[in-house]
Amino acid sequence: MNLDIKNHDIKLVAVDMDGTLLDSEKNIPVDFVPWVQTHPEIQTVIASGRQYYKLKEMFPEIAERLMYVAENGSFVFRQDKMIYSNTMTREDVRWCIDTFDSVEGCHLVLCGEKSAYMKHASKYVEDNGHMYYARLAFVDSLYDSIDKDNFAKVALFEEHAGAEKMFRELPSMPSHLAPVLSGNSWIDFANVSVSKGAAMEAIQKALDIDKNECMAFGDYMNDYDLLMSCEESYAMKNGHPKLKDAAKYVTEYTNDEDGVMRILRELE
Repeated sequence: MNLDIKNHDIKLVAVDMDGTLLDSEKNIPVDFVPWVQTHPEIQTVIASGRQYYKLKEMFPEIAERLMYVAENGSFVFRQDKMIYSNTMTREDVRWCIDTFDSVEGCHLVLCGEKSAYMKHASKYVEDNGHMYYARLAFVDSLYDSIDKDNFAKVALFEEHAGAEKMFRELPSMPSHLAPVLSGNSWIDFANVSVSKGAAMEAIQKALDIDKNECMAFGDYMNDYDLLMSCEESYAMKNGHPKLKDAAKYVTEYTNDEDGVMRILRELE
């Protein structure tokens, strides 16, 4: 079911990346950049768990045209300026390292304002790190990085794609810290108040755009608050069942079938 969006005044479109805009090979739809270029009246927002520097690197032709919700909502950037941030305490970063750094099959990425930090691992693990972080420093000890940056989140990569099972069995944690399931291999730990939705509300306030004038697309549970912050919310056909239950609409096509662009092409 799709909204008759030609009868609605959409001023902002927010899209998740992995599993949503990108196909399974991590390709951007060929007409996404031209669509942004030909719709200057609509603010396009890239809302991702990825690092800002990685997101900007992916859209060189339109980098200055976009706004970026990075690290699942911890940072918002516009034209290289941070306009919103919500960072962890050093004590909470240390708790994540204490709890998960020695767990077999788990690899932590400390996601900072200046860079991301991780320990050397197998090529497969490091390739996954490079996929999401353009600025990535390899360190001997994660503890040594705690005082070097301001951290948006700590990302946990479970190398056997068992993140959902691990998520259900997480230990108790500090009350102001919350886990978010970001994919079948990723769990993110950040402040309870961090979400793509909270970041979107900050953008809406800054641009004086109402929730009713916003459209959002997502596929996983880290997109839940993003979709709830926009009246016209689309969960991907390939999305998590709980997200599809919560969204206003479900796309008729998956991310491998140009699901997002089939909706955006109807926006005039």
